[in-house]
Amino acid sequence: MRIFTASLATETNTFSPVPTDMNAFKAAFYAGPGDHPDTPTLCSSVVPILRRRGRAEGLTVIEGTSCWAEPAGLIQRRTFETLRDRILDELRAALPVDAVVLGLHGAMVAQGYDDPEGDLLQRVRAIVGPDVLIAAEFDPHSHLTDRRLDNLDLMATFLEFPHTDFEERGEHVVDLALRTLRGEIKPVISTFDCRMITIYPTSREPMRSFIDRLKAMEGRDGILSISVIHGFMAGDVPDMGTRIVVVTDDDKTSGDRLAEKLGHELYGLRRQAAMPMSDTEAGLDRAVALRAERPDVPVVIADVWDNPGGGVAGDATHILRRMIERGFENVAVATIWDPIAVSFCHAAGEGAELALRLGGKSGPQGGEPLDLRVTVEAVFDAGWQSFRNSQVTLGAAAVVRPLGTTLDIVLITSRTQTYEPDIFANQGIDFTQKAFLLVKSTNHFHAGFQPVSSEIVYIAAPTSYPTDPATTPYQKASLGLWPRVADPLGLET
Repeated sequence: MRIFTASLATETNTFSPVPTDMNAFKAAFYAGPGDHPDTPTLCSSVVPILRRRGRAEGLTVIEGTSCWAEPAGLIQRRTFETLRDRILDELRAALPVDAVVLGLHGAMVAQGYDDPEGDLLQRVRAIVGPDVLIAAEFDPHSHLTDRRLDNLDLMATFLEFPHTDFEERGEHVVDLALRTLRGEIKPVISTFDCRMITIYPTSREPMRSFIDRLKAMEGRDGILSISVIHGFMAGDVPDMGTRIVVVTDDDKTSGDRLAEKLGHELYGLRRQAAMPMSDTEAGLDRAVALRAERPDVPVVIADVWDNPGGGVAGDATHILRRMIERGFENVAVATIWDPIAVSFCHAAGEGAELALRLGGKSGPQGGEPLDLRVTVEAVFDAGWQSFRNSQVTLGAAAVVRPLGTTLDIVLITSRTQTYEPDIFANQGIDFTQKAFLLVKSTNHFHAGFQPVSSEIVYIAAPTSYPTDPATTPYQKASLGLWPRVADPLGLET
């Protein structure tokens, strides 16, 4: 049995001012054939999983290129076509194969391509023909197009948000692919368009119970897999929106019925799904009150929309500026993306005192730069943090402290959101002794930070992320989705 596997992934915010080129992929994660580490990355877990299964089960696994760029704006056309064609050439060299198993994200958009993943899958199908199995794992913050469905035999997304299960779901996809190849099952895909877009954190109700129910259904009554395509509201493409995906064992009729049933249930939860968010002043007031109640444990403040994981720059200053102006003490910040400031800190060296302009460089939406006189507490040639079993690079990094304060700010050159508390510890900051932790992430930080904080305060401050789909000036996405339309499915009386 011969299986080809590769990964090409990023998440594209079509409103972001930060373009994506080949350097963005190489700075974040790039592994040529056979060079993928044994530890997984968010969208490439199928590669090391197949390598391990191949060794254990006597499969011939041919690895192609795997790469990931941190979420940002449109992918340069030449970059996408180069990476796509590289993987396709590696597939041609691997022929004949019995299956192609890919790690994809699902929200890529390139110059001239609204659906890069669909384009890739269509070309894969043209190479291998109609009888070879094509399977893929996707991030739920993705889009689902007919072009992808026409060329896939099997697919699944992560179920959790934060995406703590990306490796588990990679195992799920690989296992279903191998069972298909052995003739044990015959997967067919059913979908339902929920005609809505919002945020669906599984770290809270009602999504926690909804996802637990989906998990309990898998493996029973001919149901092989169930996924929720959350959609990605920062991607202005025709197929943006929430969908249910059900994979059954050769029972399309039952799969269609179940997808519609679950879609209607999720539709009914749409007003309760997202976590509550405060404006900056109300959120900071709440954080102060929480600290007074629990002075022994940090309060986590999430800068929800200035999240590099959503494709923005991660250099907004609105919340940090107000914390400084309001005299917040004993604060740690992760992170501010500012390669220029980092280069100045490295040039000055640890212990140096200098005037530094921080953040606010990518565009006006994130606020003005902060002009501070700081001490360089530490510099790192290669900062890093964990995300489950993977390591995420921060690039060259620095920690600075404004004079006369107990405020520590982590500055980075490789854009990334905050995932785990070791983003502080690895850079020499004892986060357990801080009163407040300001992090830039929508919800992926939750699994790591919830156990070490008294409470999490979500603040919706301005950024270049389109935060309200009811008013976002979409040009390509459907305007017939909730919340722009009150009841697009007509289920309310």
